[in-house]
Amino acid sequence: MKTKHMGFCSKLVHAGDSEDAYGSAVTPIYQTSTFRFESAQDGADRFSGRSDGFIYTRLGNPTIRGLERCVAELEEGAGAVATSSGMAAVATAYLALLGSGDHVVSTASVYGPSRILMEKHLSRFGITAGYVDTSDLGLVRSALRPETKMIYVETPSNPLMQITDLRAMAALARECGAMLVVDSTFASPYLQRPLVLGADVVLHSVTKFINGHADVVGGVVIAREETILRRLREMMILSGCNMDPHQAYLVHRGVKTLALRVERSQASALEIARWLEGRREVRWVRYPGLPSHPQHDLAREQMSGPGGVISFELVGGFEAGRRLMDRVRLALLAVSLGGVESLIEHPASMTHAGVSKKEREAAGITDGLVRYAVGIEDVRDLIEDLRQALEEGQPG
Repeated sequence: MKTKHMGFCSKLVHAGDSEDAYGSAVTPIYQTSTFRFESAQDGADRFSGRSDGFIYTRLGNPTIRGLERCVAELEEGAGAVATSSGMAAVATAYLALLGSGDHVVSTASVYGPSRILMEKHLSRFGITAGYVDTSDLGLVRSALRPETKMIYVETPSNPLMQITDLRAMAALARECGAMLVVDSTFASPYLQRPLVLGADVVLHSVTKFINGHADVVGGVVIAREETILRRLREMMILSGCNMDPHQAYLVHRGVKTLALRVERSQASALEIARWLEGRREVRWVRYPGLPSHPQHDLAREQMSGPGGVISFELVGGFEAGRRLMDRVRLALLAVSLGGVESLIEHPASMTHAGVSKKEREAAGITDGLVRYAVGIEDVRDLIEDLRQALEEGQPG
C-alpha cells in the first residue's frame, strides 16, 4: 500500500506493511537467520545487487525492512536502519560519520552513555568532542573548530528538557561543513521531524515512545540522503548491531498506536507539571508546555506538542531525590520512558551516575533533579501518588 501522501496517523497504521503469500494483515515475523536462493544465478544476483532479494538477516530481513520503511516515511527520510538498541543507533551514527581527527559539538546534558562512549572510547581513535548548551546558538558557534564534522543534538534534551532550534542549527551546520545529527527520542516523529527542519540524520531509541510498551530494546537511524543512508547501513552490517525480527515485529506493532499514547501522555504531563509548579517542595519545573520553560515559544513552533516527560528540581538536593524515589507507589522507579506506565528516576544516582559530579553540574544536572516520564494512567492517581510521596518524604 502506498502511504506517502496519507495523513500521519494513517501512516502509523499502514506504512511499511508488506503483502505476503498468505494475505497476512500485518507483516509476519520472518524469524530466520538465512534465506534460500532459487538458483546459483539468483544467489549471485542478490550478492551483486542486481536483485533485491534477502540473503542473511544481519544484511536485511522482511520484518525489519517493514519497520525501517515505516519509520523512514514517518520522518520523511530517504531510508532507515534499525539497530539492536538505542545506543547501537548512536554508535552507528558516530562510527559511520566520524573519523580520526574529527571534532563533535554536542548537547552538554546529552544521555550519559552517549557521552561516555565518545569520551572514553572514541577518544582513543582521535575523535574529540566539546559539550555546550545547544539551546544557545552562540555557545555552539563558539565551540566550533575547523575540524568539527558533526553537531550532535538532543532535543528535547535528557533530562533537562532543553529545546534546540533545529532550523538555526541546521543552517549553522551547513555553514561550517558539519553534519547535524539529532536524537529525537523524547519527541518521537509524532511531535517533531528534524529532517524536515534541515537535519542530516535523526535517531531514536525505539525502546521509548515508538514501541511504547517497555518490552523491547531497539534503535533506529534515519537519513535525509541516500549517500548517508548507505554509510549508516554498512556500519550496522559490519558491526553486527542489527535488530532481531521479533524485536522489529513488536516495534512495528507498537508504533501504530503512537499518536494515541502520546496525546494521552502529554495531556496528563501538562496537568502534572502545572501542579508541581505550585508545590513548596519543588524549586523549579522544566516542561516545554509551561510558559515558564525557557524555550516554550520555540517548542510551540518546532514541535506539535510538548511531550510526556517532565523534569523538576527538589528543594533538599540529593537526599530529597532519594526520598522521593523510595516513596512513590504508582509510578515505577525505573529508567527509560515513553511506555504506557509512568516511570520516575533520579539522574544523579541513576542515568548520569557515570558522569562526574563536576560535569553533571556544568550541564545543569543537579543532585535534586528528578525525571518523570508520564504514562497513560488516570492523571488524578498520578498526582495523588506524587502528593503523598512529596509529603511523606519531608524530613521530620
